[in-house]
Amino acid sequence: MTIFEPKTLFGTVAAIPAKAEAHRALIAAALADRPTLVRNLSNLSNDIRATLEALCALGASFETKGDTILMNPIRDVPQTATVDCGESGSTLRFLVPVISAIVKGNSTVHVTGGGRLPERPMEDLLRVLRAHGAVIDGDRVPFSITGELAAGTYELPGNVSSQYVTGLMFALPLLHGDSEIRLTTPLESTGYVEMTKRTLSMFGVQAEGVVKGDQVYRSPCEITVGGDWSNAAMWLAAGALGGPVTVTGLDLESAQGDKAILDILRRFGATVEVHQNDVTVSGGRLKAIELDMRDIPDLLPVLSIVAAAAEGETRFVNAGRLRLKESDRLATVAALLTALGGKVEDGPDWLAVKGGSRLRGGCCEVANDHRLVMAAVLASAISETSVEFEGFQAINKSYPTFMEDYRKLEK
Repeated sequence: MTIFEPKTLFGTVAAIPAKAEAHRALIAAALADRPTLVRNLSNLSNDIRATLEALCALGASFETKGDTILMNPIRDVPQTATVDCGESGSTLRFLVPVISAIVKGNSTVHVTGGGRLPERPMEDLLRVLRAHGAVIDGDRVPFSITGELAAGTYELPGNVSSQYVTGLMFALPLLHGDSEIRLTTPLESTGYVEMTKRTLSMFGVQAEGVVKGDQVYRSPCEITVGGDWSNAAMWLAAGALGGPVTVTGLDLESAQGDKAILDILRRFGATVEVHQNDVTVSGGRLKAIELDMRDIPDLLPVLSIVAAAAEGETRFVNAGRLRLKESDRLATVAALLTALGGKVEDGPDWLAVKGGSRLRGGCCEVANDHRLVMAAVLASAISETSVEFEGFQAINKSYPTFMEDYRKLEK
């Protein structure tokens, strides 16, 4: 059992490397024409380790020195390989199209994963890959991939996972012939697709509109991963509940959609100050708002705690995809807040939190979900008694140095 006593958090922490950018940088580097030095990759999370190990299983290799990784690209895919995606949805959805594009002849790649990964949706992505020549013998991991992917028009929904689109953007430029990604529903989490475009551009690859085939990933020699807005949101939200809290090393020009946390905290009533790449948030009189989660689903767990402290009822809408994450985050967030004395309701694609007073504290469940761990820890800052839960280790999925940073801020 992990116990967090009620404490106001304040001080300064540095943003950790952005997981979403790191996935993309490493995959592009593994597909490049020569080695690439990827900077700012210290204290790797489980998800990034999963991507690194998966790329090595496909024939890449890497060397680590301090906070840099020298990625040596894939030259030949083994005739038989096993790619373990761990619990990382990004690793799985990005690499399945890439594997389908690079397997040749009689090669077979076995794809596995653990935790809730086998339950997370893949059907639409696998369907469109099969329609273009990939042979995939299952709809959920574990499955095997053979066959060779062909160019063409790839139609799939945009409201299930932007990771489908990113996976195709990595893969289609490698095919012989031109392709197109055609979305049958509006794209959600648009910032993540923009991030993919930027990464591909750094490697000289174009994947918008008509995607030209036979493109070559040309290494820029080195690339730097930016600070992680998704995980920084935890500390910035803590600032809104008391503070001040400063997070350094955040790029205001980043394509990461979760930098929206700044405007959201301002709307709640917190004070937000920006100085170059440093952001400071301090508390104010917080008032309820309505939030559209279509492009920022990962922010809901920590924002639900801010909502619990805000006067009135905060509504999170267009949040249906949260039911398909590491846990059913609408249900698990509702259960967590209820267990701690909060007032909350959830519907098919919404969550409503009635706030304005301190939480009671007590025991809660984090559902083996790293975002729920952050929410539980943040809840202790506005609780009358300690917050207790089992499964703290889930934080290693994205933030293995979480406790080091927490201790810098606990007073």
